Amino acid sequence: MCAWVAGLSVLAAACAPALDWREVRQDEAGLMMLMPCKPEQRTRQLVLAGRPVQMRVLGCTADGTTWGLSTADLADPALVGPALAELRAARRLNLDGTETAAKAAQLGGMTPQAQAVRFSIAGKLPDGTSLTDQSLLFAHGTRVFHAAALGGKPSAQELETFFDGLKLQK
Repeated sequence: MCAWVAGLSVLAAACAPALDWREVRQDEAGLMMLMPCKPEQRTRQLVLAGRPVQMRVLGCTADGTTWGLSTADLADPALVGPALAELRAARRLNLDGTETAAKAAQLGGMTPQAQAVRFSIAGKLPDGTSLTDQSLLFAHGTRVFHAAALGGKPSAQELETFFDGLKLQK
């Protein structure tokens, strides 16, 4: 009997989903999203498009992938495009990587921007370990957003759940 119970426990653990999707609201940013784990929130100061901004970062790690969303309000519509371009270039530089795919971002309610894009980067960590990044950059008004799935081996379905789960509130 004990062997059967132990075997059932192992089987149940093997079938347990590694990702526990949940709805997360960013009321200040006017965004609802799906995250595959319970995110932590941090705030950091940085310069973006030549202006000091406060960037809010939500993130968590599940099944080897770090899932996150960063957002900052630039308060000036003229800075949004340059900020999106800067975030894209910084991602490539920080990952010492090469962009492997890119397409125009599409998200209901986003403010049209030529620099709004969904892209992939093949990069590496400082220790030389290879990794892949999937990112989406977009804007709503003067607020810029960067959603990303970094590392691990998320399935195409998991990536679509994450990126399609981003909903701007009107």
